[in-house]
Amino acid sequence: MEAARLDRRPGGGTVERIRSLIPSLIPSEQRVALAVVERPSDVMTMSAADLAERTGTSPATVSRACQNLGFRGFQHLRIDLAGDLARAAQAADSSAEPGVRGRVRGAFDGAARTLQSALGALDFDAFASAADAVVAARRLLIVATGGSQPSAQMFALRCTFHGRSCEAPVDAVVQQLAASTLGAEDVCIAISESGTNSVTLQAAQAAHEAGATVVGVTAYARSTLGLLADLSLVAGASYRESDSGALGGNLVQMLLLGVLQSEAAERMEGAERAEAAAMDKVLDIVANDDELGSGGAVGEERSPR
Repeated sequence: MEAARLDRRPGGGTVERIRSLIPSLIPSEQRVALAVVERPSDVMTMSAADLAERTGTSPATVSRACQNLGFRGFQHLRIDLAGDLARAAQAADSSAEPGVRGRVRGAFDGAARTLQSALGALDFDAFASAADAVVAARRLLIVATGGSQPSAQMFALRCTFHGRSCEAPVDAVVQQLAASTLGAEDVCIAISESGTNSVTLQAAQAAHEAGATVVGVTAYARSTLGLLADLSLVAGASYRESDSGALGGNLVQMLLLGVLQSEAAERMEGAERAEAAAMDKVLDIVANDDELGSGGAVGEERSPR
């Protein structure tokens, strides 16, 4: 990832961006990156030599780690961190409430912080290309398993609601079979936060070998899925050290896919008409259910038993 590209990113998300790249670094560079994401405020007061001593590496390793993370060097990293920490301090809630109220507010605040910094690694050009691909696809297949499955089903529902037919099988075997039948005019959206889910990767690999365009939705830029995908949408890298972090990661995934679908709908002719027709159909179904629930078949009177 080039430093010039990072310079064009909106404020915030420096730590998130670093997290998304940690798995791709060699062990000594990972120690440097982990020290940055775990204690960014400490790093602000350090020199490259200090950070090298803290991590048991060398100043040359610190410099190389910064460059592999997309910065020009250690000072560039510190400048970005300073901006992020200043914004975080302004937004921080100084009052911590005890008990249930505090835990509930803490979970929501943690998820909000995750959302605010989630786009640090997102390539917006790739995002726009993915929206175009969704619109142009002859067949659109969405594959995901485990915790990413709800996001896949939500995306499929929204696509259907706006007139974009798609396939989102839940069974992993069916996903792989469907992926293997795609062609050059088709698109497979593969969703895996870690980018290393073997079941999802098998389907993505099958789609790739079939010639389809693979859109990877992941939190880690140089994960297996990130490298396999033709278009990689990276957002929401977070360690599963707390419930709020896990919740925030899931919210990032759903929000990113929701915006992707909305962006595709903006490009689709007749999307508004399809949405209106879908809403009419939903209302008809609900009305029929109400009639059935209140007394047997529609149009029939209930007879006493």
